[in-house]
Amino acid sequence: MNAFRKNDSSIPDGAGMKTQSSGANSAPAAKSGVFAIRGKLPVNRLGFGAMQLTGRGVWGEPADRAEAIAVLRKAVELGINLIDTADSYGPYVAEELIREALYPYRAGLVIATKAGLVRTGPDAWVPLGRPEYLRQECEMSLRRLKLDCIDLFQLHRIDPNVPAEDQFGLLKGIFRRKERFVTSDFPRSPFLKSRRRAGSSPSLLYKICTT
Repeated sequence: MNAFRKNDSSIPDGAGMKTQSSGANSAPAAKSGVFAIRGKLPVNRLGFGAMQLTGRGVWGEPADRAEAIAVLRKAVELGINLIDTADSYGPYVAEELIREALYPYRAGLVIATKAGLVRTGPDAWVPLGRPEYLRQECEMSLRRLKLDCIDLFQLHRIDPNVPAEDQFGLLKGIFRRKERFVTSDFPRSPFLKSRRRAGSSPSLLYKICTT
């Protein structure tokens, strides 16, 4: 199954989007206005970050799993239509909570996730950008979230021990198959700065996302 919907005509262009909520959408989160990811994927500006749903140090299960699930459901009820998570939150716990709380997902709900950090304990984060690892984590996130398509897949950190071209090249490949958009969660890296100084395009990530 090709989960990447490359030419989805149901996604409106961002140029004609309203930045304020309409009267038909009275959910509190809608009052924050609308932002279009890459000009194509509209979400309310007020989103929900799932990092703190896990245990202390972003490690393990939450103290009250039922409460964490209730928080997710309440967020969507209030009009949140962008939930940002990562494989490393828990690890894996936040993605599993999202699936348990919200699947089957409400139409228009965008779930963004990330890969590129491994966990060795509470508050411990180690960059890992080997292409085979990033590919594995993308596939596992699809399974954990029970998704056919990840709307926004992010490189959590650039691994200084792996050529950046290898990391972005892998993302470019999986973007064509399983994601609408890929990007980096750490755009101010020395690699990007060096590319800009060398005279290349200042918007490397944009090129990856739209190729």
